[in-house]
Amino acid sequence: MGELLFIGLGLHDERGISLRGLEEARSCDTVFAEFYTSALPGLAPDGFRRLLDKEIRVLTREEVESGEKILDAAARQRVALLVVGDPMAATTHVDLRLRAAAAGISTRVIPGTSVLTAAAGAVGLQSHKFGRTTTIPFLTASFHPTSPAEVVVANLRAGLHTLVLLDVREEGGFLDPKAALRDLIATPLRLEAGELGPGTLVVVLSHVGSPGARFVTGRIRDLLDRDLGPPPHCLIVPGPLHFLEKEALAAFAGLQEG
Repeated sequence: MGELLFIGLGLHDERGISLRGLEEARSCDTVFAEFYTSALPGLAPDGFRRLLDKEIRVLTREEVESGEKILDAAARQRVALLVVGDPMAATTHVDLRLRAAAAGISTRVIPGTSVLTAAAGAVGLQSHKFGRTTTIPFLTASFHPTSPAEVVVANLRAGLHTLVLLDVREEGGFLDPKAALRDLIATPLRLEAGELGPGTLVVVLSHVGSPGARFVTGRIRDLLDRDLGPPPHCLIVPGPLHFLEKEALAAFAGLQEG
């Protein structure tokens, strides 16, 4: 019986993988990777092939979700699945691990740095004050979910911050943060005065985990006219701020109000 390793790649480029993750991947017979649940914007075209000195088989969304190629290989060999960020942050990978275990395949997880924790630390917000995370998808005429705005409002009412992830297309496109901000305030909800609208304070984070990371803080109405840096982005909608959090946002993310 083989083994299936889920290896986190961290953020930005191939250098985000841990030494342990690198050693484990090098020792595997087959190495798969998927980049549809997230992306490494600084990744060189052959970055991991050179780093591991072996071929990397990049899987499509359908191949990861079906799991057949991965599980078939892991039934006979030591197999690694390379995943951006932390491998168990996506339910797809949790499901795959459960299916492997049900098939009698040994599994292990090698953690990686995740935007779920790195975003808060990058701008000095307290991680224990975050509520549920949400994702804003690409919208269509027939697909316009209200759940992202509902999550933000629920967290604000509970006095919590919200990390808002922005969708990534499998072919590499990123959701524009200004489109995401417009969607948040355009969602029809029953709100109390000032809960979520053009005057809501938001932190826009660009390239978290990279040397060129950029953070901009402001009211939504002002951010729509600002340069928010290159993709990928995520957003933080802060709840009530501790005085140290205010100081951190002023020092690290351009907050210009008391």
